Amino acid sequence: MRLRNTFALLLLTASATLSGAQNFTDVKPSPQQVAWQDLEFGVILHFGTNTFLNREWGDGTASPSVFNPTQFDPDQWMKAIKASGATYVVMVAKHHDGFCLWPTKQTDYSIAASPWKDGKGDMVGEVAKAAHANGLKFGVYLSPWDRHEPKYKDSAAYDSYYRAELEELATRYGDLVEFWLDGAGSEGHVYNFPKIIETLRTYQPNTIVFADTALFEYGDARWAGDESGKIAYENWNVIDRHGYLRWRPIEIDTPLRKLHWFWHPHDEASLKSLDELLDGYENSVGRGGQWMIGVAPDDRGLLPDSDVQRLHELGDAIKNRYAHNLALHHLPADINSQRALDGDLDTFWSAPEGSHQATLEVHFAAPVAVSRTLTMEWLVNGQNVQRYRIEAWSNNAWTTLVTGNAIGHKKIDSFAATTTQRVRLTILSSAGTARIREFQVFSENPAAK
Repeated sequence: MRLRNTFALLLLTASATLSGAQNFTDVKPSPQQVAWQDLEFGVILHFGTNTFLNREWGDGTASPSVFNPTQFDPDQWMKAIKASGATYVVMVAKHHDGFCLWPTKQTDYSIAASPWKDGKGDMVGEVAKAAHANGLKFGVYLSPWDRHEPKYKDSAAYDSYYRAELEELATRYGDLVEFWLDGAGSEGHVYNFPKIIETLRTYQPNTIVFADTALFEYGDARWAGDESGKIAYENWNVIDRHGYLRWRPIEIDTPLRKLHWFWHPHDEASLKSLDELLDGYENSVGRGGQWMIGVAPDDRGLLPDSDVQRLHELGDAIKNRYAHNLALHHLPADINSQRALDGDLDTFWSAPEGSHQATLEVHFAAPVAVSRTLTMEWLVNGQNVQRYRIEAWSNNAWTTLVTGNAIGHKKIDSFAATTTQRVRLTILSSAGTARIREFQVFSENPAAK
């Protein structure tokens, strides 16, 4: 639904100067990008007049009077989201219909004109407060496309309007972990993106800006290309845009209910199964990306019971699958190797300086059945591993379990269960010195330790 079309948008001013290293492996992330990638899993919340009109795409004509959730409880949302394993939420503060979920001073088309709390509420504020109270970081989505606001026909006038809305959001709700820029519906419209991002950065210098790859100079993270919830290609954090290279990690967005970002009545059949969600997790987070699922409150202002249950099931399944890292119980190893086997994300194993091939081994006291590994690169110095192999010692020889390419932030590899006392990661090719933050080993049976 969102970002279905590439950001084919013109900038009013010259793009920012693009300079620096022009080799993929020389490009490194900012500290803000590193911290954001460690969050791994977020939720985007869609709630608005569409919720009450059984719509996905509002046209800007809905009356604010339809918006009146009588049991609004953002704490209920956040407890379910927290249980799923998510670490942050992004609230759709204004969707394409232009209806604002905070009492903006820029338009009357907002919750201030609705019957909810007699027009005196601030839904964005309450959601932000509930997120923080439940240990979740908070961000906002502010649609550039606005089907209600008359100023939209005048690019310069609308830019001023949009920046004023953004300034309100950027100054009222604490630190914003992410700001979503959506390209849907905006083909051919002229936006002054340098000024928009300048406004954001004035008040929120550390916020990660998510946008389509075409918004190359100003986005910090990029869209995966579809809404399947999976990465279907080799994932490198560095991308090339018109001959310039930038660190732009992927965020993979997908709704909890198939094809539906907003809640719809009598729609239980569209809720994704636990297996579908686990597959999405392992092919997004497990392929070095950021996973964002869409969650939608119903017309009561509550998450449906079925959605709450599924979010709890998802969190329990992820914990069950990845809570028992066999590598923590390895036989004594050298200090360098221990840094990748200790479960500590602040330490890393390093291949010999200047090398392009290396091996990291885990040795167990007794045979264990292994069926999955989790490998993380230390990305502060860039993404270097180009090809690797996971092997197990069997019948007095090393047997290949899986061969892969990019590792990046996190790579999950599954393979047929193999009983062994030794597992190793072999770096077959790296552009620079390989540094491995974590090498974890798991059994198909989590109870097997």
